[in-house]
Amino acid sequence: MHVLLLKEPREGGSGPDPYIKELASRGHKATLIPVLSFTFVSLNTLSDKLFQPEQHGGLIFTSPRAVEAVKMCLEDDERTEQWNMDIKDKWNAKSIYVVGKATAALVENLGLVPLGEDTGTADVLSRLILEREGANILPLLFPCGSIKREVLPTALRENGVPLDTLMVYQTAPHPDLEKNLKNHFTEQGVPDSIAFFSPSGVRFCLETVRRLSGEQLMQIKVRTFFLVFPM
Repeated sequence: MHVLLLKEPREGGSGPDPYIKELASRGHKATLIPVLSFTFVSLNTLSDKLFQPEQHGGLIFTSPRAVEAVKMCLEDDERTEQWNMDIKDKWNAKSIYVVGKATAALVENLGLVPLGEDTGTADVLSRLILEREGANILPLLFPCGSIKREVLPTALRENGVPLDTLMVYQTAPHPDLEKNLKNHFTEQGVPDSIAFFSPSGVRFCLETVRRLSGEQLMQIKVRTFFLVFPM
């Protein structure tokens, strides 16, 4: 079976993508086409907040990109030294909440200790936060993207847990997305299975996939369209 994976490459780019590796072990051919591109914004504001941990009750990360934004704030040698000297320890005295193992691993690379890596979704993470936090804490700092789900903010707001939400990256279609899809369908034909990994991926790809699949679209859709939304 030929599987088309519409997702971002493995974080860090080291080694084969785990989905490609797993599918190959089961005798399937898989091709990965990157779907999204990201533009980072408000990094000065994020940096100011990161270096004033006393103003917040903890951190929340629901995507690798949010952690990447923090890493970008630490690129300056002086900032890095200050972070390693005492700032990260001040954050570690608070709760650092994450969704998923990939995000947790990136958080650990910053010297922080994550909580909630096994939650898997923002909904489950919000329940963990509500079990641990009360309305009397300082706001939790939540760096996020322009297309975030409202599950977690809504759950915390409805239960009185203060949240400081800061958009630190904007999501857009990958600049080569349509070209790469056209090349793939021309060279490889219509895949047996297509996997989407985010609502944004569906929105940015679906019309092009429909057009390129032609009459075979319904066959793919009925049998093997998968929606995999890790958040």
